[in-house]
Parts: sequence; C-alpha cells; structure tokens
Amino acid sequence: MKKLLQKRLKNEKGLTLVELLAVIVILGIIAAIAVPAIGGVIQNSKYNAVKADALNAINAANLYFIDDSSATSTSTVTVKQLVDGKYLENKGKLNDGDTISNASPKVFSTGTAKINYTDNKTVSFNATLEQINNDNQKGSDDNTTKKIPK
Repeated sequence: MKKLLQKRLKNEKGLTLVELLAVIVILGIIAAIAVPAIGGVIQNSKYNAVKADALNAINAANLYFIDDSSATSTSTVTVKQLVDGKYLENKGKLNDGDTISNASPKVFSTGTAKINYTDNKTVSFNATLEQINNDNQKGSDDNTTKKIPK
C-alpha cells in the first residue's frame, strides 16, 4: 500500500487550487504596489520634458538674439517666432505666446498662461536657465499648479 501511495504521489503534476490562489494573491499585491509607482514616474518625466522644452527655447532665443542685430536688452521673442524662424524645431508643450527676454540672464516666461503637462496638472514659468535647472519639484506631487521659481 505504501509503495502504491508513493507511486501515485510521484506521478502527481500540476497545482492545487490553494497554490493557484496564493500565486494570484501575490501577483495582485505586486500589481497594487507597482501601478501607482509607474504612474508617478510617467508624470515626473512629462514634467521634466516641459522643463527641457523651456531650456531649449532659452537656448534658441540666444541664437535668435545673436542673429538679430537690432535686439536690445529689453527685447523679447515668442516661442512662435522661434519656431517660424527655424531657431526651434518644434514648441513641444510650450504655448505660442510664451516669451524669452534678452535680459541678462535670459528669462523664460509663460505670462499668465500655464502649460498643461499631464491630466489636470500645469506649470508656469518666469524663470532663468539656472532657476529651471535648480527646480526640484516633482511632476507627481499633489499640487496641480507648479510655478518655477516656487
């Protein structure tokens, strides 16, 4: 009898219902932890992409003001002018009316407009290149409107 039982147990293959349920519960717990974390990473990357667009606009404005011999320290240029003049390949998430001043240092400003970077979250700028680079806010933070500088 003992040999028969050992022989049958040796040939058993597959999972019991309890083992299968345990695996499903573990996968559910992992998914519950991972999904919010991934959402935060996506929001942070979209926020950082808008900051990169602003930095690109400032660098494009530098070229614009070098080419424009009539530019003074009070001159400004819009994102639309930079795109139209081929100084900026595309505006990304920036607004056409966002401006960059020729002051020293250059200031990128959205004025009263805000840039929507994800869902209902926005950011507004009135910042220099250094202030944008030093910004340590996260796109996934709870507040829906960010300002650079704070």
